[in-house]
Amino acid sequence: MVKSSAYPPLLDGLLDLACRDGVDIRPTLLRVLTDLYVQKPAHTAAEETQYVELASGLIDVVDDPTRAAVAGKICAYAGAPLAIRLRLAEHGAMPAPTVADTTPNITDDAPDHLSLSRCRDLVELFFAASAGDRCLILSNLDVLNEPEHAAPISSEMIHQLEAAALQRRTAEFTRLLGRALGINPALAERVTRDSSGEPIVIAAKTLGMPAAVLQRILLFLNPAVGQSIERVHSLSQLYEELATTTAARMVAIWRQAGGIRHAVHAPVLWDDEQRGARAAATPARHSQPRRDASPLAWQKNRDRA
Repeated sequence: MVKSSAYPPLLDGLLDLACRDGVDIRPTLLRVLTDLYVQKPAHTAAEETQYVELASGLIDVVDDPTRAAVAGKICAYAGAPLAIRLRLAEHGAMPAPTVADTTPNITDDAPDHLSLSRCRDLVELFFAASAGDRCLILSNLDVLNEPEHAAPISSEMIHQLEAAALQRRTAEFTRLLGRALGINPALAERVTRDSSGEPIVIAAKTLGMPAAVLQRILLFLNPAVGQSIERVHSLSQLYEELATTTAARMVAIWRQAGGIRHAVHAPVLWDDEQRGARAAATPARHSQPRRDASPLAWQKNRDRA
């Protein structure tokens, strides 16, 4: 474990003791760590990050009475990290936090800026939520100021994302998506592999991706989503109803939570005139022609065949 000056020498001594063979000091360490955390009414980003990293691992390996004791302190502490609450809930030590419990906390921060800890809480809450609760979270983001408007990504980048999805090259799609959105690889992986699909819709809306392209990506990228026509239809409807500014707010939260502020894509419009010249100069990436019909209709026809 890594020591930090954020905590007193007592903790450093326990950390040393926990590393010795034959001594299981982990329950004591988790209790002391939590006691030190809840004694302060507020924490810096570094202090909170350290507590979450240390406590998360300890919660998984300590006994149930220790988890219950820690859960009691966390429940009584205003603004306790959502990641810790979720981890304790996974072990049955406390009820799982709900959207209604957490979403109003958005207004605790300045309207145009969320703290790092609040961004991380919202990311964890969003990915742990059901489809309905995710829509509720998105609807509450309107309390934030409108994010900076970024031009849609280049048509070439959209083409590359679609090609990777159609060929089910998930790792390549994840890399391209992370670069286009300006989010870290771990978050890009969560967006790509999410079994419900709303994160991909948010990404597509932010990037200015055409609806037909999104539908093809939904059908091919993730089997958990693409095998359900009803799910693809529901996500397509969400795409039409979702405001671009709302999607951009969520992506901005993803960026801040992951420590990345700006996307690195080239701001070229989807229907720019350069697309024709680029297509003429570059060999086609697909051997299959694109279908003009709706991909949803095509999928239904294929299922009937």
